[in-house]
Amino acid sequence: MRFIGSVAAVCAALGLLSGCAGEERSPLLDKRTLVAGVRPDLPGLGYRHPDGRFEGLDVDVARYLARRLGKEVRFVPALAANRIRLLRDGEVDLVLTFWVEPQWKAQLTFAGPYYLSYQDILVRDGERGVRGVRDLAGRRICAVTGAGAAEQVTEERQVPATPVTARNYDQCAAMLADGRIDAITTNDTILAGIKMRKGAGFRLLNARFGERRTGIGMRQGDPGGCEAVNKAITQMYQDGTMARLMAKWFGRSGLDLSDVAVPQFEGCL
Repeated sequence: MRFIGSVAAVCAALGLLSGCAGEERSPLLDKRTLVAGVRPDLPGLGYRHPDGRFEGLDVDVARYLARRLGKEVRFVPALAANRIRLLRDGEVDLVLTFWVEPQWKAQLTFAGPYYLSYQDILVRDGERGVRGVRDLAGRRICAVTGAGAAEQVTEERQVPATPVTARNYDQCAAMLADGRIDAITTNDTILAGIKMRKGAGFRLLNARFGERRTGIGMRQGDPGGCEAVNKAITQMYQDGTMARLMAKWFGRSGLDLSDVAVPQFEGCL
């Protein structure tokens, strides 16, 4: 797996920011246990088993970051529809798998991005009429409440698809399987996880029509905590952990992992 970018450049950027960290106490760094909100419905990224156990890339990333910060970590489910409220109400300290988008940057601070992905399309295995985002015109696509992925198709790219509302991606997968929708479109890692968990019957197009910067949502007003998380993310790339985790969770999905870019950080505000 080849990593593109300069970790040294990221570290240098962090060095410029580090002066802020010592000026006031960090609410995040004062905690003994971090509460991480992860998706419970995204196999490969964040999935909650019936016994309450969480697993996935985001779970392993959160454990790594907490260990680097000298903290314990506890997991709670954070759906697209309630993750901002969980942060604002102080029920979680971090929320993973969060697109870094302007409408959310106005409300939250983002550490990272901690990985780069692309928006892609999942269809039924026998579907040959959809090869790219423009082929979704007139098709029914899944729209998970609060996720924003369907809007990237219908509003940003002006493709006249028909959104069909769903609570989560498990419901999307069920609707795709029984023909109520024609496609699911979101992060390629999310789609790869669905394909791995559901097995045969689905096909990932590898259409890659939009880069998605995936960050860690945090409450505003804690630059020291945000910068500490960014430093831990840099270490995760430097020591090869991120390469191992991507291979662990998506290596058998058919997702192209030959070029995994080191994210360029947004900076903590």
